[in-house]
Amino acid sequence: MHYDAAETLSRPEITALQLTRLRDTLAKAAKSPFYGDLFSRLGVTPDTVSSLDDVRRLPFTTKQDLRDAYPDKLLALPVSEMVRMHASSGTTGTPTAVYHTRDDLDWWASLMARCMHMVGLRPTDVFQNMSGYGLFTGGLGIHYGAEKLGCLTIPAGAGNSQRQIKLLTDFKVTGIHIIPSYAMHLANVLKEMGIDPRTLPVRIALVGAEPYTEETRGRLEELFDMKVYNSYGLSEMNGPGVAFECQEQRGMHLWEDAYLAEVVDPETGEPVPDGELGELVMTTLGRQGMPIIRYRTRDMTRFLPGPCPCGRVHRRIDRLHGRCDDMMIVKGVNIYPMQIERVLMAMPEVGQNYLIVLDNDGAMDRIKVQVEVRAEHFTEDTRFLTALQKKIASKLRDEILVTPKVELVEHNTLPRSEGKAKRVVDNRPH
Repeated sequence: MHYDAAETLSRPEITALQLTRLRDTLAKAAKSPFYGDLFSRLGVTPDTVSSLDDVRRLPFTTKQDLRDAYPDKLLALPVSEMVRMHASSGTTGTPTAVYHTRDDLDWWASLMARCMHMVGLRPTDVFQNMSGYGLFTGGLGIHYGAEKLGCLTIPAGAGNSQRQIKLLTDFKVTGIHIIPSYAMHLANVLKEMGIDPRTLPVRIALVGAEPYTEETRGRLEELFDMKVYNSYGLSEMNGPGVAFECQEQRGMHLWEDAYLAEVVDPETGEPVPDGELGELVMTTLGRQGMPIIRYRTRDMTRFLPGPCPCGRVHRRIDRLHGRCDDMMIVKGVNIYPMQIERVLMAMPEVGQNYLIVLDNDGAMDRIKVQVEVRAEHFTEDTRFLTALQKKIASKLRDEILVTPKVELVEHNTLPRSEGKAKRVVDNRPH
């Protein structure tokens, strides 16, 4: 059962639609000061593109380009036709601003409703949105999608675990939106209150906003006795609703009627074969107010080859493997935090929390991994803990090719946050 006929498009139909919308997008983008000047200098017109392969002749757009175009040089229509603006926090410099017309917002809500319907949510569900509202797109994007689908929607916002739990139980919530690290934290709070998370009526969780591993998904599904679906979005492409898992949970379908996606080598910018890890590059198709061409997301993923058993032919991307920016270089080795999480979350002795600490002794980089151990395994038997410490270090060495120092700590020892978890502390001089 499909929410939108676009879900049933064939590959030739998708290709033809993308080409038409890409050419339309170029024509719209040329009306903005930023792209108008850029296209004029480079000689780019809609006629530049006669096939989807020609997209590689177009320039990339970067985060710095969006900062340089701040506040409104990417607008293809007058500010008077915009009805909403989202922006980054701007804590590290000039923020980025993304504008939407009313039609853009309706389109976004429909894409999000399509995602939610695909995983099994229906108008009869009660949906609790545990995400921040405001300039961050996750809260409002999910909220409007849930309302578009027809769910009773509770805008709970982020944090305040006691209130979240009261809402979950009092209103018999069946669907939630939550970030993975907070879901882990909420499970601990429930257990401390004497409540088994599996007794909650929640059956479906939409989880995203920070990278997490398949092992973490498995833990969450077991902790809450619910299905956890991976989602992907970014503010520059609207926000949530860009790509979503179907009920097969075998990668996220990227809605190709709304976006043109590429996976490229982050160093060369050249496309990589399906199945190979690279940087995701995105182009909006159909956005009216602020089209964006070939945006370098810095997110590392891959196209998954082969058909999905669900029957949809919209291409699937793998869960995020991290960001280009997240990559740590230790002793000349490239390491992503997700590699470490994948190892830890597969070990039954390990708790829900960990911290990666980087420093050096003046000449050599060092990596330490602090690991919480489940209460039932944190015993006074030093032999057991020493053996566990060696086991974790060995498995991590096999994965990241560097031997870390492993420090075992008691459950609930490491700092916790009701927002995104801080997983890496880099104390090295820069």
